[in-house]
Amino acid sequence: MADPPAPTLRLRIDAEALAANWRALDRLSGAARAGAAVKADCYGLGVADCLPTLRDAGARKFFVAHWSEVAPLLDHVEPEQVAVLHGPVTPEDAAYAIATGVRPVVNSIRQARIWAEAGGGACDLMVDTGINRLGVSPAETGDPAIAALEIDTLMSHLACADEDSPMNARQLQRFEEIPAALSYQRRSLANSAGIALGAAYHFDETRPGLSLYGGVPRSEFAGDIRQVAYPQAAIIQLRDLQPGESVGYNAVFTADRPMRVGVVSLGYADGFLRCRGPGGVLTHDGAELPLLGKVSMDMVVADLTQAPELREGDWLDVPFDLPEVAAASGLSQYELLTTLGSRFAG
Repeated sequence: MADPPAPTLRLRIDAEALAANWRALDRLSGAARAGAAVKADCYGLGVADCLPTLRDAGARKFFVAHWSEVAPLLDHVEPEQVAVLHGPVTPEDAAYAIATGVRPVVNSIRQARIWAEAGGGACDLMVDTGINRLGVSPAETGDPAIAALEIDTLMSHLACADEDSPMNARQLQRFEEIPAALSYQRRSLANSAGIALGAAYHFDETRPGLSLYGGVPRSEFAGDIRQVAYPQAAIIQLRDLQPGESVGYNAVFTADRPMRVGVVSLGYADGFLRCRGPGGVLTHDGAELPLLGKVSMDMVVADLTQAPELREGDWLDVPFDLPEVAAASGLSQYELLTTLGSRFAG
């Protein structure tokens, strides 16, 4: 089969910025060691591109959600460095963990029993302190199935770390009050935003995710976290509009003057949803090129007035400063990262 032609979407990953972000988060974690959440294919930026950088920067523990995410990690790190947050939901999950050597995060008494029946071994334990997602309740930590676990890391997850909420202190207190009779090697509570809450939340290990990849969940990180992802999209057609001609679905934009516009290869499957259209821009060499009309499934149309030299095949930058784009679009910084899709070439 013939090789495909060059793509019309590309994504540059700033590896130095990614490494610098991990080092900053590790420093801000104080005496604790920062791990790295690499679930969802490193939040959409690619395990193959990001994991070696995080490993070489100093990260030693890596968190995924699904068992299907494990195999790509094992090309880069040792099995015992990988923790699977959803835990052994089925006996097959437990068997896979034992076969590969990765660490399950046990989230319930039932999962603890599944893990023990499969042969057990080192695991992590999630205790729910108020977010009511996964995790055993503090009261359940005395159950014999939990007490029998060989717990490496005792963890919980903050619900409101990205805001100044009394919930943070309540969860911290509940985490600290987990019975001392429970045996474990280390404790972990803080995600990216939780690191900014201060030393009381750091314990032995922090679990940054969003901020590794350029997300800024709290203002305390301003100046410490750098943009990592730089998407670009190519112009696939030039058009000349006359006054009175409209653009795109529902004809929501109508030209009031002669205009040179570019049809750009960018749409929903690339994480560019309709909410990013109104008031949005693409850029080229510092010039802002306003988007015209609605975002289509695979295309946007940009006003090229400020860059008349552009031609078909030229590349435009897609703004991706996560806090700024999130504020403008109403999407979360997590959504912006994880919906980038698979059509971008490196």
